[in-house]
Amino acid sequence: MSVVLSSGLLALVGLACTFWLGGARQRYQEGDQPALFCALLGVLLPTAAAACSLASALFTHPDWQVAQLWLTQASDFLGWPLLGAVALTLSRGWVVSRPNWGRLLLGLCVFFELARQLDLLEPYQLLLTLLSALLLLYAGAVQLPQRRLPLLAASMGVGLWLLTGPLLERAAGLAWPSELRQVLLSLAYPLLVWLLLSLPGQSLQNPVKKPLKTV
Repeated sequence: MSVVLSSGLLALVGLACTFWLGGARQRYQEGDQPALFCALLGVLLPTAAAACSLASALFTHPDWQVAQLWLTQASDFLGWPLLGAVALTLSRGWVVSRPNWGRLLLGLCVFFELARQLDLLEPYQLLLTLLSALLLLYAGAVQLPQRRLPLLAASMGVGLWLLTGPLLERAAGLAWPSELRQVLLSLAYPLLVWLLLSLPGQSLQNPVKKPLKTV
């Protein structure tokens, strides 16, 4: 598959997931809105990276390639941890304030820069990958035994994502072509967005409310 097709597929899937998340926000209470906004950011970053990859393949301008590399890095070091944190808060019914989400964003940026300055980006990415994957799996697992589909979606989505990441490269020495990586991500994101929207949180669709826990 060419870069044009794989980038276009990921960009379209990401755009669809963005509208899916944006439309679902109307059914949620105010306490869930900051978390859902961060989930939108976590999906928009790879979508923008795919769009830049598509533009780079079509127009071969170096600025598009630079933008794609920057956005891909932001997705790895910011987008995935945000999705993991959102999954945790929605699965537990926690309400995290906007300032605290802002502190999380700022903290991720600070730790990224610190790891870059210390030449520790690779182990830091491995740590973030493991932590984000565990949070997503945990969010699906806590729905058991009443509901099994969230854990299935989490397992499939995380599995597809891990196939594209540094863990597989470290463990098996495999490095997928960028086209295959984009196809795998195109399959992973809808599963993970469905997982997030299936979690109870403080959703108006959930008739049994958990006690509010504000962080």
